[in-house]
Amino acid sequence: MEPPSMEPTPTPTPPSPDAASPRAAIGRTDCATDTITPGPVIRMQATINDAVEDPAPGDPLPPLWHWLYTLPAATMTDVGPDGHARLGGFLPAVPQERRMWAGGRLTFHDVPLGIGGTITRESEILDVQEKTGAAGAMVFVTVRHAISTARGLAVEEDHDIVYVARPPAFVPPKPRAAPPDPLWREPLPVDPVRLFRFSALTFNGHRIHYDRTYATEVEGFPGLVVHGPLQAMAMMESARRQVPSGRPHTFAYRGVRPLFDTETAAVQGYARADGGLDLMTVNGDGFVCMTATVHWHSADDSR
Repeated sequence: MEPPSMEPTPTPTPPSPDAASPRAAIGRTDCATDTITPGPVIRMQATINDAVEDPAPGDPLPPLWHWLYTLPAATMTDVGPDGHARLGGFLPAVPQERRMWAGGRLTFHDVPLGIGGTITRESEILDVQEKTGAAGAMVFVTVRHAISTARGLAVEEDHDIVYVARPPAFVPPKPRAAPPDPLWREPLPVDPVRLFRFSALTFNGHRIHYDRTYATEVEGFPGLVVHGPLQAMAMMESARRQVPSGRPHTFAYRGVRPLFDTETAAVQGYARADGGLDLMTVNGDGFVCMTATVHWHSADDSR
């Protein structure tokens, strides 16, 4: 899913009491269990990092890499024209054609996720808001995911999804220039092979990430869209390289502007006064595409 491309912040419209309204999905739940096998970790290392190390049983799963597991597996008969599972199952049925990964907020508890372990994902639709803004009628869906092991809750995640009508032509949002003088800057390769591999590893069939004809001729984008979660993982991995001893406690990210494979990109980091880091992905014009903030567990937190 791509970051949202609409500003300003929309204003809510009154929710419909109709049972057929998207808000009727609030409270809907889904659950899945999986084993953290090493294969996806090895292949993700090969996709977003420069080095590959074989993980041993019990080795910690990098933060955010739980996105490789407990993945929904829609059959081909349940896949819509955009490559996603058709709406109306767990996620609400909405008329808007364009689905976007808007952002999220995560808390990492002192319960490790380790290679070989079993995890359970419990998901619930927390809220559905119908709004109107510059992009027209929109639906915002917030899903809460709880990732647990036998030892207890490991990760809490609130994931924001937005649905908008497909516009007749792509109009980029008002550019937001990245602040000057980052603490560090790393290149972020966004070539088509990388995007295809990331789609495969996350079982993401959204065609905007790998089908150039669909992305440009149907959706009207200027190129393949770089995944929101790929950008989030790249920012997290970059922050961890800067603070090797750090253990993320919270991570919040938000899409600002779509990033395309036709652009160059980088991750930039900035120190915060509270000890955390502000992160962002930027394109070759220096415009911000996604922002994030990470805070670390204190040194005396128990593991």
